[in-house]
Amino acid sequence: MSARTWTLLGSDALPYESPTPGTLGGHRRLRIYGRLDCPSALRHIAAGNYTPHRVFFADEPTALAAGYRPCARCLPERYRAWVRDREPR
Repeated sequence: MSARTWTLLGSDALPYESPTPGTLGGHRRLRIYGRLDCPSALRHIAAGNYTPHRVFFADEPTALAAGYRPCARCLPERYRAWVRDREPR
């Protein structure tokens, strides 16, 4: 019997096989990431609109390095910090 693997995105935004599941989920087209229990993502998944574009990350630094932004709904403080970091000085 083979070991279970999960497909995650790396910091280069390319998929790789991992022996452990991701801790964050994301949407490939929107380039957004959030918690696996995000109410917004779960609502879209239930409607069937999200799963074709679903991606997973091992952690937040990897998601950010891959060019994804935090979800405003489930990670509001991280989202506000992300917006602040992009404001012109």
